[in-house]
Amino acid sequence: MIRIILNNDSLELAAGTTLAQLLLELEQNKPGVAVALNQQVVARSQWSEQQLASNDKITLFHAIAGG
Repeated sequence: MIRIILNNDSLELAAGTTLAQLLLELEQNKPGVAVALNQQVVARSQWSEQQLASNDKITLFHAIAGG
């Protein structure tokens, strides 16, 4: 098991969990979502390859339409 921080909340995940798997579990793998891993934005095309590690800090952003 690994422990990560997601938007300031601690979560335990199985070792080897990818960013894509986490977002699928959280139902956040939809358009308009952006992710920063340890303060670096991760391209959507890399989500399935990006394995998470203990103490990773993940921030989810949601695009908001407006002017």
